[in-house]
This record gives sequence, C-alpha cells and structure tokens, in this order.
Amino acid sequence: MSEQQVEALPTQEHHEGGFRPIEQLARDTTKGGPHYGELIEQMRTLMDKVRLVSPDDELALEAIATLKELNDKLDEAVVDEWSAPTWHRTDLPSRGNITLPPFLVDSASRDGVHARITFRTFHLGGNSAAHGGHIALGFDDLLGMTAAVHTRAVTRTAFLHVDYRAITPLNTELRVHGWVERVEGRKVFVRATLHDGDRLCAEAHGLFLMLKPGQQ
Repeated sequence: MSEQQVEALPTQEHHEGGFRPIEQLARDTTKGGPHYGELIEQMRTLMDKVRLVSPDDELALEAIATLKELNDKLDEAVVDEWSAPTWHRTDLPSRGNITLPPFLVDSASRDGVHARITFRTFHLGGNSAAHGGHIALGFDDLLGMTAAVHTRAVTRTAFLHVDYRAITPLNTELRVHGWVERVEGRKVFVRATLHDGDRLCAEAHGLFLMLKPGQQ
C-alpha cells in the first residue's frame, strides 16, 4: 500500500463503516477536472459498443493494443477509493461511477428521492430489455441514498427484494422514486418504484442498517 493510500484511509474521526462522513461528500465537484464527465461518457459508450461487438481478428488485435496503451496511461492516475472523484461528483450521472446505470437526481430529502435513470445497451438482458440484475443495482444505490438522506447516517444493505412488473426498456429515461417507510432503531425500511411513463416496470422494498461506530 502506497503512502498516499495510507494517508487517505479513514481515521478514528472518520469511522462511519469505513466510509467518509456524509458531511464530506460532494464537497469538491471539480475532482477529476473539467473533462472527467466526458471521460466517463466515452467509457460508457465503449461499454455499449463492446456489449454487441463482433470483431474480426484484425479489429480485435487493434482494439486490444489500443486498450493496453490506454490502460497503461490511466494506471498513472489511479488513486485509492477515498480520493476518487466519485465521492464528490454529484454533478454527474451516478456521481461518475461507471459501475452504476447512469441516473440523475431531481430531488433528495427526508421525504424521498426522485431520479431519472437510463439503462443503456451495456445493460442489455435480452430482447431489447434491461437486465434484471442491473435494475436491482440501480435500486440498491438509489435506496441507499434514500436511507442515508433520511437518517443522515451511513447504511448498508441488509436485504433488497425486487418485483419485475413489466419489460424495462433500454436507452429510455425512466423515473425512480424511493422513500423510507419507517425506521426502527438502526433498521431503515425503504421502498421504490421504477416507471416508464405511467407504466410500472419494477418495484422494490428493502432493509438498510445504520452502522455502529467502526462497523464496516
């Protein structure tokens, strides 16, 4: 572990389950620089292309060489998770986190979270529909945000149940609404819906636990 990584790890002050305190999040939306959003968009586009690409040998070898060169360049800029821009870039879809389906938050308060989410070609499950696992991933992140905003505490997912009500289309802006049903001690019970216009595509309910000091 590098000296930089050691310095960036949480201290006793920052013990919220190994996370940065909520008050520190989104403090610096310039992290990663002014072109970070475009970099993430280009990476998402690459993921979309690779999901359906069927290259010949020449193209595959050329792409492999290009990607190796790019990986070598990016390796020079890799930081630990605590220093990554995704802790701060609330100005970007999904905070610039390419592991998540891109979503934009319209409002977030104790009353709930309203967001717009788009499942891209990369998230294809089959027959032009979004993969159920990616839908669950979107719910998990947004419900975690819902629980955190409501309680002002760091939480972990205890369970997440998803009911798939209709086909969820790709490359279509969908509406997500998440809210807290009730809080019992450290237990936060949450619900969410996913709509394409007036059509309910999926809904979820789950349990998130507020972490104790030092708990991971």
